[in-house]
Amino acid sequence: PKFSPDGKSIAFTRGGQIWQCNLDGSNEKQLIDIYTGASDFEWSKDGKKILFVSSVYPECTTQDCNEQKDKANEESKVKAQIFTELMYRHWNDWRGHKRSHLFLLDVATGEFTDLNEGSKEDVPPLALGSANDFNFSFDGSEIAYSQNPEFTKATSTNIEIYLLSLTSPTTPKLISTSKGVDCQPVYSPDGNLLAWTSMKRAGFEADKKDLILFNRKTGETINLTEDFELSVDEFIYSPDSKTIYFTAGTEISNLIYKLNVNDDEIELFHKDNYNTNIQLSKDGKNLYFLKQRSDLPSEIFSQSTDGKNTLKRITFTNEEILSQLEMNPVETFWCEGANSDKVQSILVKPPFFDPNKKYPMMFLIHGGPQGAWEDNFHYRWNIQMFAAAGYVVVAPNPRGSTGYGQKFTDEISGDWGGKVYTDLMNSYDYALKNFSYIDPKNTFASGASYGGYMINWIEGHTDRFSALFCHNGTFNLESMWGTTEELWFPEWDVNGTPWENREAYVKWSPHQYAKNFKTPMLIVHSAFDFRLSEEQAFQAFTTLQRLGVESKFLYFPDETHFVSKPQNAKLWWNTVFDWFKSHQK
Repeated sequence: PKFSPDGKSIAFTRGGQIWQCNLDGSNEKQLIDIYTGASDFEWSKDGKKILFVSSVYPECTTQDCNEQKDKANEESKVKAQIFTELMYRHWNDWRGHKRSHLFLLDVATGEFTDLNEGSKEDVPPLALGSANDFNFSFDGSEIAYSQNPEFTKATSTNIEIYLLSLTSPTTPKLISTSKGVDCQPVYSPDGNLLAWTSMKRAGFEADKKDLILFNRKTGETINLTEDFELSVDEFIYSPDSKTIYFTAGTEISNLIYKLNVNDDEIELFHKDNYNTNIQLSKDGKNLYFLKQRSDLPSEIFSQSTDGKNTLKRITFTNEEILSQLEMNPVETFWCEGANSDKVQSILVKPPFFDPNKKYPMMFLIHGGPQGAWEDNFHYRWNIQMFAAAGYVVVAPNPRGSTGYGQKFTDEISGDWGGKVYTDLMNSYDYALKNFSYIDPKNTFASGASYGGYMINWIEGHTDRFSALFCHNGTFNLESMWGTTEELWFPEWDVNGTPWENREAYVKWSPHQYAKNFKTPMLIVHSAFDFRLSEEQAFQAFTTLQRLGVESKFLYFPDETHFVSKPQNAKLWWNTVFDWFKSHQK
């Protein structure tokens, strides 16, 4: 749901249509009747127009045409599909022949127009795109949106920013210039500027995101964060267009920064915890945001922008249930990793912790690999859940992690089992040496996605752990390349295709070290994971069983890269905890 610009009503989607009602729920009315459905909508600033996304057949110019094609497909006894290009599936969906297009709705009449009619490209982009990738100018005369150039699909991350006039028929105007991802276009309130986030390198989805500013009058483009070492995430203009507030991952936190548009000066605005969904009051006097920690699900906070930075908590949604739970806050420690670089780790102690007792360790390895463990309330890999089961949780951010500067992030590419493995093992060894309450006879490791890759790598390279858990991880790099959908990822991170760089695909593939496998392993994988196909788990489990290594395989026929259905998630947690408990000494 979204408030109307005048704040007097709310628009929302129901049954694939856009509806509107008063703030008290009265005077409900349907704004559009569209067969192909409407999603991800955005109001114009005057409230007269709405941009929305709908999935259509590119060759269809009418809703009747779309309906007829759908009906023909449903009635056909042949369900086979023929593909002639990549990417034919993505994340958990088979592509089919429809594409997402941007539509313009006249709120008063209910009439709508396909702004991308005939295009075979998705708006917003299928991969790396979002509902934040299109926006109205403040006067409503123009829109900006992100789209892949026609020549890029599965092998490049190149996404461009286009402008389209709504007042006169014209072709979209390309204004971005980088070879990487350009997205999140936002107009300034005064109408003079357009900002977006931009990555420089094509094919690298974890490149630094800079904040680019485009002057609509002069056509000049400047990089506002060239000298800022972190990636810009979400951002918002002040009402006077002189200031931009933005978030950026900073070590284990997601902090809020303040940027002066005139001189590019950046200062830290809010320094604590994990903060998202920033919004300014209409007068610009208060910034509102969601704040969370590992022991606090998201709540709404505000902070004044007058220089006093007065912080106020607005909601207390979870106070009652949190008062019944015992959770310890996140602690951190630093150790020396590969090349004497400093590596930070999160440490969380179990409830009712007694420093005189010995506790098993749960060593968590994050995915990405360009990601990070952060002080947030994760609804899948929740650190407090592992701690609640009686473990001291150690969660390192080795090289490849975000929030420590782009150089640190870059250093995992082409070196998946190298320096990052040293960082991880040094973090593990440091924890055992310095925290006497960890029982060295009962240490366990878990990881998902790249973290699952590293679990498979650990299986062939060390016997430090009593048991392992691999969730949707890579086992065979070469077959992973051939079954994943976003080919730019392995081709960047392993430096080429299997025939261009076979040495790397052999060197860094966990299955090549199967002769060393001996640690008991739990494997979890799902049928609708098209990022890391289920065949990775089939190969890993087959290998472990063939070698006589104790192993268990939990397979979800109805999940994706994530396990999100409540009952499935419950089974996931119970299976994981039972597995590790059975291997405690």
